[in-house]
Amino acid sequence: MEHLLKHFFFKTVGCLDFDANTAGSIKYEDYNPFIKILFLEAGAEVMVDFHEYTLEQDALFFIKDGQWYKFSGKGTLLYYNRDFYCVQIHDTEVACDGLLYNNVYDIPVVFLDEQSSQQARHLLQEIKNELAAEDSNMEEMIRIFLKQLIIRSTRMWKKAHELGDNSVAQEVEFIRRFSQLVEAHYTTHHNVADYADMLNITPKALSKRISRHSPKSPNDIIKERIILEAKRLLIHTTLSVKEIGYKLGYEDPAYFVRLFTNQADTSPLLFRKKYVEGEKVQ
Repeated sequence: MEHLLKHFFFKTVGCLDFDANTAGSIKYEDYNPFIKILFLEAGAEVMVDFHEYTLEQDALFFIKDGQWYKFSGKGTLLYYNRDFYCVQIHDTEVACDGLLYNNVYDIPVVFLDEQSSQQARHLLQEIKNELAAEDSNMEEMIRIFLKQLIIRSTRMWKKAHELGDNSVAQEVEFIRRFSQLVEAHYTTHHNVADYADMLNITPKALSKRISRHSPKSPNDIIKERIILEAKRLLIHTTLSVKEIGYKLGYEDPAYFVRLFTNQADTSPLLFRKKYVEGEKVQ
């Protein structure tokens, strides 16, 4: 298992190659604080935020800090902190925030055909070459290759979701903006009307525009993001159900338990118990 790592003052970037024998030794906790791009070859299995995939083709998964995942198979884990490259700050460069990262509609995954897989492998290899060298301007070269990988992946994601045409650029920006707002405010704003106000449209208009690109309603998207965070907190912290509810903006513990149970088809305590016992949780 080859592991390359560089620190530039407060900036960190690393790259880790693994195979079926070594993937299991990669500890979630070690990389949880980082933003990650996970390249997996066909045949691999991966779970990201309780969504499971068995890959029939190579794929790239875009995993933000704090997002839960596990995987098996062969591939590469590229990781970096926000000081090295923050997608929100550099959004005008790569336009991936709300799509590849902070996407409240779906798990950000890009499935690769043979040509795009070769391109991804090439860019990852260029990053590894830079990490292994001590050349001047190494930091900026790595960042250039990282941006290329993100930009190419954003284009492929848009194309796969039928958003690649320039004529729908305004719609892309709208769904990105809604995704960004939900990610930023889901612990304090739980109602569709709140987000409609932020977007200066009516709740009905918001629902209509989101329905063009997602089978889920805005209310579904908001509630699913809340429950996803609750699941993460249940399995990765010792907070009580009541404390988790407060953290997510619910003053009434009983209401929060009902909401979780309705959304997850199990109670918070049973969800935690099943996970700790190693049972498969959907």
